[in-house]
Amino acid sequence: MAESMRGLKRSHRCTEVSAADIGEKVTVMGWVQRRRNLGSLIFIDLRDRSGLLQIVFDETNVGAEGFAKAGTLRSEYVVAVEGTVQKRSAAVNESLKTGDIEVIAETLRILSESETPPFQIEENSQTRDEVRLKYRYLDLRRPDIQRNLMLRSRVAYLLREFMAKEGFLEIETPALTKSTPEGARDYLVPSRVHPGSFYALPQSPQLFKQLLMCSGYDRYFQIAKCFRDEDLRADRQPEFTQADMELSFVDVDDVIDVNERLLQYVFKEAIGVDVQLPIPRMTWQEAMDRYGSDKPDTRFGMELVDVSGVVRDCGFGVFTGALENGGSVRGICVPGMGDLGRKQVDKLTELAKTYGAKGLAYIQCKSDGTIKSSFSKFFTEEGLKELIDVMGGKSGDLLLFAADKNKIVWDVLGALRLHMGKELGLMDPGKFNFLWVTEFPLLEWSDEEERFKAMHHPFTMPMEEDWDKIDSDPGSVRAKAYDIVLNGAEMGGGSVRIHQNDIQEKMFEVLGFTQEQAWNQFGFLLEAFKYGVPPHAGLAYGLDRMVMLMVQAESIRDVIAFPKMKDASCLMTDAPNTVDEKQLKELGLAILPQGEDE
Repeated sequence: MAESMRGLKRSHRCTEVSAADIGEKVTVMGWVQRRRNLGSLIFIDLRDRSGLLQIVFDETNVGAEGFAKAGTLRSEYVVAVEGTVQKRSAAVNESLKTGDIEVIAETLRILSESETPPFQIEENSQTRDEVRLKYRYLDLRRPDIQRNLMLRSRVAYLLREFMAKEGFLEIETPALTKSTPEGARDYLVPSRVHPGSFYALPQSPQLFKQLLMCSGYDRYFQIAKCFRDEDLRADRQPEFTQADMELSFVDVDDVIDVNERLLQYVFKEAIGVDVQLPIPRMTWQEAMDRYGSDKPDTRFGMELVDVSGVVRDCGFGVFTGALENGGSVRGICVPGMGDLGRKQVDKLTELAKTYGAKGLAYIQCKSDGTIKSSFSKFFTEEGLKELIDVMGGKSGDLLLFAADKNKIVWDVLGALRLHMGKELGLMDPGKFNFLWVTEFPLLEWSDEEERFKAMHHPFTMPMEEDWDKIDSDPGSVRAKAYDIVLNGAEMGGGSVRIHQNDIQEKMFEVLGFTQEQAWNQFGFLLEAFKYGVPPHAGLAYGLDRMVMLMVQAESIRDVIAFPKMKDASCLMTDAPNTVDEKQLKELGLAILPQGEDE
């Protein structure tokens, strides 16, 4: 039966007890990790968020009643123990922070009993995600998850500390706002007071932070909850946290400067990683040409090589056809994989097809000196040797080629590069390679909507030297946009914003908005822009992703207290779920069977 604390007060967390406390009385509280009964002695490992501490029960010190009570303890019972710290009577446990001491119990109170948990509370649990997330309150007791969340708390503190010292004001922006469909899908919230009208949960504080710049607040910062109704993956959740900022009277270099110092401070103080400044910069075009990705992992080479000029007249229809259609032929050289079997090469072809390739051309430079190629009949011996030389191939290497529109070629080879880099163990987990990717395209063409869309958002400033091409060649206009990339993951991104009305109106026109549509969606911002707008720019980090990269977790769920599944459901609370009919009536809503549209 559970007992009360009755005036007991915890004196230490488990790992706050140390050899310096030998001979002292302490009061510790926590969960029973495990119990070992040796007859005349009972040992328990007591666990709290700080770690483990060994407690020893013997009848002489704890009394017959206390000793009997200790014999009833099971995993996950919550207990309070008073006792005296002593040096361990047995061998020191080097793997524990408290491995050289133990507490000899004098009183024991069982504060709460526990049923047998559905899985063991241990580090690096192999329990299925579905079970772990259904019992997330138990999963959160795991020491590795607790360390992740404690680090997350530390990172949030460091961010706030740095930003305050740099003159940023922490200002909260609304969670109920207006839907702006340009971008990812909004989560909509029906209004009871305004029947038929809806709020949207914010995808980011973008418009409000720009308004704060209009209002003269100069430097804004917020750790903000954001929501996007989009398909999930390992590093994406429907609700996520941004470390968001905006600055006035700045340009690209000013934003990069403050953020480089921020990253250097946070990574050093949080995990002891020295970030060397300045962080390298690479234009979007160079990143795509060299790595096939706008968030390249620069911990290893295996860069893309454009061989379009070499193969232009080869007679191989796959290559020449791609070039005639305005595409390119590029390849990567995979070291030491030239002796792969046919089945393994076929698997790489199947992977390439998932990224849009129609097939995968290859040359195997086998370790015995022979050459095997999927297209050798179209090349002379000299032509094939020239291609291998241009690719930097040598005996034992595998050369992989893609030929299509540039986007498909980049996607295919970028994915193959990462896949082979992982297979070959080239992604050193001890490296933290930061990179700024700059000068993104302002616009990207949507085949689905048959119009240009903003690559970032409609308020991104074009580069001044490209603006004269906005009518003649809008796809070639670069943006004053920048992403901060770490080890192949986008950790944050931002841009200089448009602050001139004429440029903003032209931007809406290029995106296919009528003036009426633009004012209907963004009128409050355009109205504010009539009253003196400072040049401004900003950046936002995905806080969840930042911590995920710091702890090198496989999934973003391991750094969020209560994450969702891939279908955006919560197994623990069974959300989303149906609501009472009365609530629907109050909101003027009716649920139609799926497939009915009227």
